[in-house]
Amino acid sequence: MFTIRIILIILTTTLFLATSQKTSGQTPAPPIPVEFFAGNENMYYQLVIKRPFSDTSDFSIFGLATFTADYDNEIIENRLVTIAQVSYNLGKGFGVMAGADMNSKVGFSPVIGPQHNYASRTFLAVTVLSYFLNGDNDLKIFGLYEFKPSLTKKWSVYTRLQFIYNQNLSENLHNRSYLYLRAGLKRNSMIIGVAANLDHFGPEKVYQDNYGPFIRWEF
Repeated sequence: MFTIRIILIILTTTLFLATSQKTSGQTPAPPIPVEFFAGNENMYYQLVIKRPFSDTSDFSIFGLATFTADYDNEIIENRLVTIAQVSYNLGKGFGVMAGADMNSKVGFSPVIGPQHNYASRTFLAVTVLSYFLNGDNDLKIFGLYEFKPSLTKKWSVYTRLQFIYNQNLSENLHNRSYLYLRAGLKRNSMIIGVAANLDHFGPEKVYQDNYGPFIRWEF
């Protein structure tokens, strides 16, 4: 039942965001990418939203929601992670943010920190440094980088490198890290290709990998 509820929440959020593409004064709105990845170990879902409040505002919102579901429906193996941040642009892509990290393992953590963003037709770079204010003194760096060079008028290459490294500063221990890789082809709003999710958990850096095809749609 837990898995069904989570999937329903994710699909409802996706539908809401997909039907709310325009922000005030901004045309066209930035796309909202939704991705499904059917790996050899589990299924992975990701939704990303990054938008200014309006085309003249220095405030913007960044959200990332991921859900990893075990094929055998082992609840303990299912993982939900959500990042929600409001940032203020200081100029030339640099800014500061405040928000929250929420996941199914450790719960809710308020965060603050600096960030940098760059976007063009062929390249996207998002880098965020988060300091956790919940007493654990965690420091996390998040990076999302996409390269999308054109092949023809309709087709382009799609590549993505996405990572997280979370360190507990109080005990100087590894908490959580991952490296996610994507490579494929893009036509209009659809992207298909191959994916690899490489995860490490806890102080012992327990390793889990996942490989397979993915499909992504940019609403």
